[in-house]
Amino acid sequence: MKKFAKTVLSTAVLTGAALSLSAPATAGDKLLLKTPVAFGTHLPALGSPIKWVSEQLQVMSDGDIKMKIYEPGKLVSPQEILDAVSSGKVNSGYSTAGYWQGKLPAAALFSAVPFGPEAGEYMAWMYYGNGLNLYQEMYDNGGYNVKVIPCAIISPETSGWFSKPIEKPEDLQGLNMRFFGLGASVMEKLGVGTVQMPGGEIFGALEKGAIDATEFSQPAIDQRLGLHKIVKYNYFPGWHQQATVFELLVNKDTWKEMSESKQAIVENTCKASMTNAIAEGEAMQFPVMEQAKQNGVEIRYWNQTMLDTFKTKWDEVVEEKTAADPFFKKVWDDMSTFRQGYDLWEANAFLPRVQKD
Repeated sequence: MKKFAKTVLSTAVLTGAALSLSAPATAGDKLLLKTPVAFGTHLPALGSPIKWVSEQLQVMSDGDIKMKIYEPGKLVSPQEILDAVSSGKVNSGYSTAGYWQGKLPAAALFSAVPFGPEAGEYMAWMYYGNGLNLYQEMYDNGGYNVKVIPCAIISPETSGWFSKPIEKPEDLQGLNMRFFGLGASVMEKLGVGTVQMPGGEIFGALEKGAIDATEFSQPAIDQRLGLHKIVKYNYFPGWHQQATVFELLVNKDTWKEMSESKQAIVENTCKASMTNAIAEGEAMQFPVMEQAKQNGVEIRYWNQTMLDTFKTKWDEVVEEKTAADPFFKKVWDDMSTFRQGYDLWEANAFLPRVQKD
């Protein structure tokens, strides 16, 4: 992957040296990106991509671009990253746009979409459809002084850890569950009380009974959090997050002061990270799943009734959110049009999925 990234970035020519937060970078300066992150860098495919990016930026730039990473909460909290970058408190940050849906309703569409695009289709829409333009437009229209760059992507997550089997929609009613993004709106329609909390708080919340169930990420990541020690029924597929995009936010004043070559190095390193992150994630899931039974975990696939119910409730959520927010509708319509076209390719090019016993 290092060789690939170097090939991608080989045309970049550096002209620069030194950035501080008090004085924006100029074309002749070295650049230091002080980067708080929303996910611990010990979490594979979730937090590890930004660590990889920081290493590659220094190599590709011969040391003219450096990134100092601050683990979650060490400089600013994960929920404050967007505001901190926009205000110039820090000049960059790594997160996922779904965290900002309370401020920007369309933000979750650039993070993970229930029954939405898988990684390849998501990237196609972003890079060769209108996705990236709309992504930046969202922040600009919202008054945020940031440049957004997709910087990692992972494939499907698991869709829940439960202490009991869930066979019908009624089994969800009354549960308190940690849930992320647009999928939380679906669960709420099914009588679930949802809360969003950082990964590091989930185990304790389950242990104390503050929540009854949770979803977080992929099997290899969930294992690091020890979720299997408390809840034993792990459900697939991840209907709520078939792919999840992560973003590097750069303060726009800092970005404008950077030379074109520095901008290209940062953008293309992030694009290389998209490849690296999904490859890392795909490679490490099945060994963890193979250990599930010995850990007392039962892997379950949602029955058709449950999947149909999730989809019906998701359609209701879309109808409500497109009616409530014009920009959400703009992004949703653009993504949907792209996906309708992509369906022709997908239906003919790929082998049909076969569910194995």
